[in-house]
Amino acid sequence: MATPSRIGLAGLAVMGQNLALNIAEKGFPISVYNRTTSNVDETVERAKNEGNLPLYGFHVLGFIQF
Repeated sequence: MATPSRIGLAGLAVMGQNLALNIAEKGFPISVYNRTTSNVDETVERAKNEGNLPLYGFHVLGFIQF
């Protein structure tokens, strides 16, 4: 299981992907989801290549319980 993050982003088109990577680059763990799973995989791969950034991809949108 991935490290819990307090920030989540759904939608990884050009703007969403860059926003997620920018947040992760600043050191904040972020979880990302996209309906098209290949976008999730691409974003996770970019995060690894750009310095193993704290970005965690999910193919299924889950629910948060408090």
